[in-house]
Amino acid sequence: MSRFNVKRMLVVMAGLLAAIAVAEATDISGAGATFPYPVYSKWADAYKQQTGIGLNYQSIGSGGGIKQIKAKTVTFGASDMPLEQKDLEQAGLVQFPMIIGGVVPVVNIKGIQGGQMVLDGPTLAAIYLGEITTWDDARIRKLNPKLALPSAAIAPIYRSDGSGTNFLFSTYLSSSYPKFKDTIGANTSVQWPVGIGAKGNEGVANMTTQTDGGIGYVEYAYAKQNKMAYTDLINSAGQRVTPDAVSFQAAAASADWANAPGYHLILTNQPGAKSWPITGASFILLYGVPPDPAATGAALKFFDWAYTNGGKMAADLDYVPLPDSVIKLVRATWKSQIKGL
Repeated sequence: MSRFNVKRMLVVMAGLLAAIAVAEATDISGAGATFPYPVYSKWADAYKQQTGIGLNYQSIGSGGGIKQIKAKTVTFGASDMPLEQKDLEQAGLVQFPMIIGGVVPVVNIKGIQGGQMVLDGPTLAAIYLGEITTWDDARIRKLNPKLALPSAAIAPIYRSDGSGTNFLFSTYLSSSYPKFKDTIGANTSVQWPVGIGAKGNEGVANMTTQTDGGIGYVEYAYAKQNKMAYTDLINSAGQRVTPDAVSFQAAAASADWANAPGYHLILTNQPGAKSWPITGASFILLYGVPPDPAATGAALKFFDWAYTNGGKMAADLDYVPLPDSVIKLVRATWKSQIKGL
C-alpha cells in the first residue's frame, strides 16, 4: 500500500471515529423509574429515527434514578415519587411531571382472567401484611361472590428495589388500612413482612407469571404487554373501576399542578366515581445549574418533542399525556429555573 493510500485511510478512519464520538456525545443519558420505561423506550425509538439522537435510559427504579442524578452520572433522573421542594432546593434540582399512568394488581390464579376479580385497599393491604393467606378467604369471597375461588395459597410478590411503584402502592395501602400505615408505611423501599421480592416492574411481572397463586403490582403497560390477569379495584367513591386510560385520566383531572411547589402531587385515592385509586405521575429531575449544559439542552429538546409528538404513542400504551395547560407550566419552569443553556 502506498504512503498516499495509508494516509488517506488514516484520514477516513479518523473521520469515522470522530463521527462515532459525536454520535455518542449527543446521546441522552438518564436513569430511574421502571414505571414509564415502556413509553420512554417507544419515544426514544421514534426520536432517534427523526433526529439520529439516542436515549440511553437505565430502567433501575426511582431510588436508583435519584441516586444517579445526585451523583451526576446521568443527565436526568426519573422518579415516580416526587421530591419535596425543600429536597429539590437542597440538591439544586428542578422537577417536572412527564407522564401519568396507573399501578395495577396482577394475579396468577388458575381460571381467573383479567378484570374478573375485584379487590379493595383494605383487602390488598391484609394480603401484603400476611393476614389473608388463601384465595378463598372470606374477605375476598365477599368482594367476588360469583367467582369460583380456589383454596390455593397466596404468594404476594413485591418490589425488592427502591421504586416509585413501591411508593405509589404503599401509599395507597397506607391510606386504605391504618394497620399498614402504622406497621409498614409508605416509601420507595419498605420492609414487606411476607412474600417474594423481584426487581423492577419487569421482575414483578415475570415473577407473578411464574408463580402459581401469585399477586403482584405493576404499571399497567407491563400487565397489558404481558397479557396478565389484572384485578379491578373499589375506589374512594365506593365504585368498582377498571384500570385504563379513562380511569387514570379521571384520577388526574382534579390535580392542581399550578399550586404544587416543585410539582409535588400524589394522585392515589383521588375523588371521583371513575378514578383509578393507584394513579401516579412520573417525574424528571434535572440540575438547575447543569454540570453539562449541552447535555441538559439535548434532554430538554427530547422532552419537548415528547410533549408535542408523543401523546398518541403514550395513549397506545394506556398512559395519560399531560394536559396542554400543564405542559405550558413545565416549559415556563424550564425557562425560569434551568440556567446557562
